[in-house]
Amino acid sequence: MSARVVVADDESIIRMDLTECLAAAGYSVVGQASDGQTALALIQTELPDVAILDVKMPLLDGIE
Repeated sequence: MSARVVVADDESIIRMDLTECLAAAGYSVVGQASDGQTALALIQTELPDVAILDVKMPLLDGIE
């Protein structure tokens, strides 16, 4: 079973590239978000093994 990952970045091209790279490496990307609040909601509902968060995003940053 592959690790489940949520990817959050406000830059769509970065999200897309990360998602493609992770999928090619065998990871299961279970959610993508363009802001911190959406990322938090995805993390709470999807319960991923790993969350990759951009440090500076709208509404809630990756550090918060």
